Amino acid sequence: MNARILVISFLTLATLPGEGPSAFAIRDARVVRVSGPTLEHSTVILRDGLIEAVGENLSVPAGAWVIEGKALTVYPGLTDALSTWGIPEAAPATPGAQGRGGAPPAPGPPATPASPPAAVARGPEDRPSNTSWLRAADLLSLSDKRIEAARSAGFTTAVTFPTHGIFAGQGAVIDLAGDRPGQMVVVSPAGEYVSLTTGRFTSFPGSLMGVIAYIRQIYLDADHYRLTRDMYQNPAGLRRPAYDRALEGVLESPRVLLPATREVEIDRMLRFAQELKHPAVLYGVHEAWRAVDQIKRFNIPVLVSLKWPERAQDANPDDKETLRVLELRAHAPKTPAALSKSGVHFAFYSDNTRPQDIRKAVKRALDAGLPADEAIRAFTLSAAEIYDVADRLGSIDKGKIANLVVTDGPIFEEHTKVKYIFVDGAKYEPIPEEPPAGSGTEKTE
Repeated sequence: MNARILVISFLTLATLPGEGPSAFAIRDARVVRVSGPTLEHSTVILRDGLIEAVGENLSVPAGAWVIEGKALTVYPGLTDALSTWGIPEAAPATPGAQGRGGAPPAPGPPATPASPPAAVARGPEDRPSNTSWLRAADLLSLSDKRIEAARSAGFTTAVTFPTHGIFAGQGAVIDLAGDRPGQMVVVSPAGEYVSLTTGRFTSFPGSLMGVIAYIRQIYLDADHYRLTRDMYQNPAGLRRPAYDRALEGVLESPRVLLPATREVEIDRMLRFAQELKHPAVLYGVHEAWRAVDQIKRFNIPVLVSLKWPERAQDANPDDKETLRVLELRAHAPKTPAALSKSGVHFAFYSDNTRPQDIRKAVKRALDAGLPADEAIRAFTLSAAEIYDVADRLGSIDKGKIANLVVTDGPIFEEHTKVKYIFVDGAKYEPIPEEPPAGSGTEKTE
């Protein structure tokens, strides 16, 4: 019984921020700054949640908690550039009519097959499948167990979004720790998540063409709404515009995230983004290796999914796959290297890949030619630049948020272990890895 209590106590301590002063010094470590050259035998000093100093021959502040960094490497904390970490599971938004401006779905369990049929939408004015005003920052929950798993894998930051519906809602840049959900938020809103879902629609917009037309119309309506709203700043002689929270949500978001996996989809969304006249980011882009020239010409950043295409486990072995499907599966991991070589701005996102499996997914990109330093940049400074938070995240520089991961070797190598994680200057240790089943390590009373 006592042994069990000790094990439980150890697990608890390993996942909580360490007790101690507000200042830390990681001394004599290899420091991968990302924003500049890698420093050998250097010290990183953290105080009150920020990076106070980084360099060689630094004096350790009195009272600082010292970590001897010999044989350790310090990286900026990793960022999942498009995530749902921190948002509890919610029922999918009903794609039927919600009235002008719509109504936010209440978080709850996934919808059951017995859910009522969707209402009929007459057109864009009904705002079907639109919760553009919904903010990830208002949905955060520290009870999401994925936060701890992500942190243990070296992630300190995520750009997390609601993802149900065509206009799913506004994302937030969050740190993966805090005493309360509000303490996690770095920036909100970070962008509007848009999907091309056509499921469950019994009327408009019941097809891919209809969904694209609907998105286009929403942005046209938003432009008109902004003009009338701005004109009403001098209201004399003008009729006031009706408040529309669906359009307010679109206008509030600094960028729109558009899905595109195949080459034809990438080309379509690049042109569509230009038509919308709103800053855009493409996500998915597994076939971007075919479209790097177009992406570079349009100068639009992209987020590469780490869920590489695979044959479904329950697929019929007798079913023959097309050459295009086989090509996509074989060449998708080459996409990051192609983007890097062409100078396209890109970052990675997990796409529901388990945090502990992300390293394997990255290795496929490395094996396909992506330089390791470019992979690190994609998870750190590039992600911060895409979301305009590089002034506070993404590199090890004085004055930035103290989000770090400390390892005993190169971060993406198979046998490298995460030793410590710092989020907002608080020190964490990774949760212990579970022993393989039947390994004989179970304790008995």
